[in-house]
Amino acid sequence: MFIETETTPNPSSLKFLPGRPVMASGTREFSSPEAAEISPLAQAIFDTGEVVNVFYGWEFVTVTAAPGADWGALKSQVVTILLDHFVSEAPLFVGGSADGISVPAEDIELVVEDRAEDAEVIASIQELLETRVRPAVAGDGGDIAYRGFSEGVVYLTLQGACAGCPSSTATLKQGIESLLTHYIPEVSEVRAA
Repeated sequence: MFIETETTPNPSSLKFLPGRPVMASGTREFSSPEAAEISPLAQAIFDTGEVVNVFYGWEFVTVTAAPGADWGALKSQVVTILLDHFVSEAPLFVGGSADGISVPAEDIELVVEDRAEDAEVIASIQELLETRVRPAVAGDGGDIAYRGFSEGVVYLTLQGACAGCPSSTATLKQGIESLLTHYIPEVSEVRAA
């Protein structure tokens, strides 16, 4: 088995591609060792002591190093942990299945309540996010979650390598905001939530 690595726009994060699916559906982010207790793989990566975030995508794992961590040494540790996990075919989550553990986008807490009269606009926003934005963000080792729409403002949360990335503001403002305002006249702004 060979695990590829890719850099991401976030210099603190690396994307690891094991050449097989990681999550059958959805994504999962672990932002602390305590949160990682339900996943032996994430917990082992946090146990290196130099990791602040682990993110599972469909066919990748993104790892964010702690400030001051040396990727030279950490990268080989993470690759070894991933190889051991995937070669042994160990379960990704305690209990052996990711079913019911992944947090689908519709279960993420909204920062503003969507109004029924905005249903068409919201459906258009979510379709563009799903078809145009999510694949691009996943290519950079992250994901995006819809958090609400109110008075022309779309609220989004970047996850994985995209969270805390130096270019995340540019991604939201120049990339996603430009796309949404171009296709959906009711959208005037995109804000991080």
